[in-house]
Amino acid sequence: MKGQKAYAVVFVIQAIYAAMFLLSKAAFDHGMNNFIFVFYRQAIATLFLIPFALFFEWKTAPPLPFVTFCKIFLLSFCGITLSLDVYGIGLMYTSATLAAATTNCLPVITFFLALLLGIESLKVKTAAGIAKLIGIGACLVGAATLAFYKGPHLEFLSHYHILNYHKTQQHQGHAQSHTWIRGCFFMLLSNTFWGMWLVLQGFVIKGYPSKLLFTTLQCFLSSIQSFVIALAVERNIDEWKLGWNLRLLSVVYCGVMVTGVTYYLQTWVIEKKGPVFLAMSTPLNLIITIFASAIILGEIITLGSLLGGLALVVGLYSVLWGKSREQMPKASQDLEQTSV
Repeated sequence: MKGQKAYAVVFVIQAIYAAMFLLSKAAFDHGMNNFIFVFYRQAIATLFLIPFALFFEWKTAPPLPFVTFCKIFLLSFCGITLSLDVYGIGLMYTSATLAAATTNCLPVITFFLALLLGIESLKVKTAAGIAKLIGIGACLVGAATLAFYKGPHLEFLSHYHILNYHKTQQHQGHAQSHTWIRGCFFMLLSNTFWGMWLVLQGFVIKGYPSKLLFTTLQCFLSSIQSFVIALAVERNIDEWKLGWNLRLLSVVYCGVMVTGVTYYLQTWVIEKKGPVFLAMSTPLNLIITIFASAIILGEIITLGSLLGGLALVVGLYSVLWGKSREQMPKASQDLEQTSV
């Protein structure tokens, strides 16, 4: 029963992320400035997390040295503010499906960055090392396929869209074709910033182990940073107004559900089943996004998106398999090699 509960929770996590891609894309296509979107998202996430952080960790939190504060400031700027701002630009140029597909390359990018920093190792003469190399290669192939090959349109679900969105997508299709490669580049750059955040976070959190306060402080600093960037880009007060519309729904959803709810759910899954189990569920949000974007937004799915996404999934599982094999006890590996 506990195992089934873990499977249900990871499905909910990936469904929340899929809805984030859809709502963000819809908000941007309806004219919302992506920099303003990031500010509101981080501000709402901060307001949501502050009561929990104060209640659970304020009394037990260690003192925060100035040097550690500066590290957290730079970490939030690189891994959250820049990552989300660049992600928004990429999403405006591409689609929700591509955004979901590129998240599958995040573990591969993170591994590659950790390799450059000496945190990870790559032994090319072992099965695990070969699997990691295959994973990196598949990730590169997938990214290139997403960027340079669209192929025929697969309009198998777009005739049944719920929102009045399909004609707009068709009208914009030709205009967006020349910016698609640029959008793919921004998506990969966003995942690179996110990967750097994951790698460097391990060093910074050693100096401030209160995880909930650490996350809340990053969201707070990111909201200030994103406000400055948004104000520099857009000073028209009308663009900052939300109202009771899709803009308000999207920023509240991303601030509360993505930053707040998934933080707890992911922590629970990692504690119960481990980080690899959570990472292996990532392709679920691609599958959910493909069907939901076609049905709800009437988004046209291309063969290139499916093939590129499949290559990224292969790369993801290949790296994860190599990593899990390296973490096997040495005695088990020797026994396995002896039996072969």
